[in-house]
Amino acid sequence: HVELVESGGGSVQAGESLRLTCATSGYTDTNFCEGWFRQAPGKEREGVAAIANDGSTTYADSVKGRFTISKDDTKRTLFLQMDSLETEDTAMYYCAVDRVIPCDPVALTLNHNYWGQGQQVTVSS
Repeated sequence: HVELVESGGGSVQAGESLRLTCATSGYTDTNFCEGWFRQAPGKEREGVAAIANDGSTTYADSVKGRFTISKDDTKRTLFLQMDSLETEDTAMYYCAVDRVIPCDPVALTLNHNYWGQGQQVTVSS
C-alpha cells in the first residue's frame, strides 16, 4: 500500500529556512503527481507545490520564489525547501501523491487519495 512519511518540520524565525522530506513507498505508477499542501488552524487547505513525473514543477503564488520542490527518484523521496519563511507560512504541511491531471498544487490538494501524517512548521517574527 502507499505510504508517505514526512519529516523536517520545526520552529524558526521569519527569514530562516526549513526543508521538509517525504519518504514514499508502495506505488510504481510513473504518472503520479507528487506535492505538498498545508493547512493552518481555521483556514482552508492550500496547495503549495507539485512536481510531475517529468520533473516539471508548479507553485502557489504565495510561495513562488521562496519554496522549491524536488525529488530523488532513486531514493523515492520528495523534498520541499522553504526559504525566506514568513509568519503566514505557519501551518501543518502534508505531502500527497495521486494520479492527477494537471499536476499542479490546486488539483493535487483537491483530488488526492494518499497523504502523510503531516509536519508542523511554525514561523515566528
